[in-house]
Amino acid sequence: MLLPLKGITVLEFSQYLAGPYAGLRLADLGARVIKIERPGSGDACRKLTTKDLTVDGDSLLFHTINRNKESFCANLKDSEDLATVRKLIQKADVLTHNFRPGVMEKIGLDYQGVQSINPRIIYGEVSGYGDKGPWAHKPGQDLLAQAVSGIGWLSGNKNQDPVPLGLAIADMLCGTHLAQGILSALIRRKKKNIGAKVQVSLLESMIDLQFEGLTTYLNNGRQIPSRSEIANAHALLGAPYGIYQTRDHWIAISMGEPGQLSEALALPELNVSISEAFVKRDQIKKKLAEHLKTNTTAHWLERMNSHHLWASEVLNYDQLLQHPAFKALSIPLTVSRESNNGTGSPVNVTTTRCPIRINGRTLSSPRAAPTLGADTASILEELQ
Repeated sequence: MLLPLKGITVLEFSQYLAGPYAGLRLADLGARVIKIERPGSGDACRKLTTKDLTVDGDSLLFHTINRNKESFCANLKDSEDLATVRKLIQKADVLTHNFRPGVMEKIGLDYQGVQSINPRIIYGEVSGYGDKGPWAHKPGQDLLAQAVSGIGWLSGNKNQDPVPLGLAIADMLCGTHLAQGILSALIRRKKKNIGAKVQVSLLESMIDLQFEGLTTYLNNGRQIPSRSEIANAHALLGAPYGIYQTRDHWIAISMGEPGQLSEALALPELNVSISEAFVKRDQIKKKLAEHLKTNTTAHWLERMNSHHLWASEVLNYDQLLQHPAFKALSIPLTVSRESNNGTGSPVNVTTTRCPIRINGRTLSSPRAAPTLGADTASILEELQ
């Protein structure tokens, strides 16, 4: 299949997660993504481990987010290497970076400097908190961006302390927004023959994630969201919305008219108005939680499904991977590269494929994350 971004070259000066996540998605869509890495150490994510797991000298996290890319080593403080990088910029379509303010300016690779080399380039910039205000120079990090965004007060029950999301959600969303901005700028360049500077930040991505909650806050007398005392899953929704324990496991219940739920579960106390489902949310949820513990998840699912109510079992990773619905999507992807230890033996990593399908086909490549500088020689040869 001819991938949509085939022929597009991306120079990725980004490290860690947000910028490289955008590069990952662009690579999945067919772009050639070249990581520009410092000699000797490379992207700092190579040493940023999850569960202390490394594969062939690089963190498993680095393998996950940098598959299907190339690695070019260059010391940006060295004039000769910088001159070579400028040659690469002349031929590139996109450049991304997440350096702190002032770093790219010092070496002449800020947007104005890069535009003078290649006026049509799409320049993507990731920051923690934007380029204005008192936090402009504050280093961006996922948990810290979550902390100041207000989102910690949406998860967990009312009596709990702030609860962060259990994933690097700010990085992933920010990377997604960067990819969206780059793609839109590429379309405009095709039509208008002009470049663009695309800027995203962790904080702005976290704010956008909460547009539903913040819009409610701004239009509802600025009332702070109040989490449920029990089974909180959405601070702005009434009963029964939440996850509940059953006799043998857990069940998630989302939307449903209270009267229908009352009939399905044989629980008269649930037969309330929509308004009462908000006002008496915690009392209703408490009765529901007690009732659901009297039977199994399968029993309650059968009852609710027969009344066309929205409910689901709650799966862990083991259960998810064994489920026919997961298997039908063919999500696991095994990528491979030659070992870094010089033996020539392949190193395999199992990860997840791109979630996008085009014309019914999934997008996947068996190419693993590159070893540091693996493509330096071949790229230099292209510049001759």
